[in-house]
Amino acid sequence: MKKLFLGLAVTASMMMFAQETQKTQETKAVNPDPIKKEKQPIRFGIKAGGNSSYFSEQKLSLDNQKIGFHAGVLVNIPLSQKFSLQPEVLYNQLGAKSVLSSTDVTVGETNIKTKSDYKTTMNYISVPLMVQMRPTERFYVEAGPEFSYFINGKNSGNSSISTTTGGITTTQSVSNSEDINKDDVNKFNLGLGLGLGYDITQNLGINARYINSLTDMRNQKPEGTEPLNHRAFQLGLNYKF
Repeated sequence: MKKLFLGLAVTASMMMFAQETQKTQETKAVNPDPIKKEKQPIRFGIKAGGNSSYFSEQKLSLDNQKIGFHAGVLVNIPLSQKFSLQPEVLYNQLGAKSVLSSTDVTVGETNIKTKSDYKTTMNYISVPLMVQMRPTERFYVEAGPEFSYFINGKNSGNSSISTTTGGITTTQSVSNSEDINKDDVNKFNLGLGLGLGYDITQNLGINARYINSLTDMRNQKPEGTEPLNHRAFQLGLNYKF
């Protein structure tokens, strides 16, 4: 009985192997190299969008968000069916905004509003190196390092006094700005990017990314202070040729 079962098992295995071999030969006859045919080509593109950035010492709020932009070029290099590598070179505008003081006082029939804010703009050339994974054909998630080099920057302040009496408002404003001393800034910045994207068409896509800087932006960190890092949200469009 054991020999009979063994013989039936061997016969069944040989039949299954023969069927799989025939299917493989038929598939190769139709498509000699299916993997090669499905692999996507290397594609070049451009991208641009807006930045909303702040410093690590600040609490996340609308009052301290510095609005800037990013723009540059990219190349998408497929590594497999689901994974690809995407290096980019971007002009990247970061910084922060702070409301130093804000008052609202009413004296008799006169309302007086004062506001003082401060804004820092820092321009970088950034090179993100993102690894992308596609759960579906159009949607992807990404992560990777971002290397940046500081170009220039500016600190600017604005103070305003608004006086309202009998429904009539008058406003006085004073502004000032100064260039950031490059010797005070750490020229190189290392960050970590996390994001996701969606291909609207074969060429046009939308991408959102969060950048967390790992390097203190100051050239010399004062003793006893916490690191001062960039935080930024990016939202933009990309076009692949």
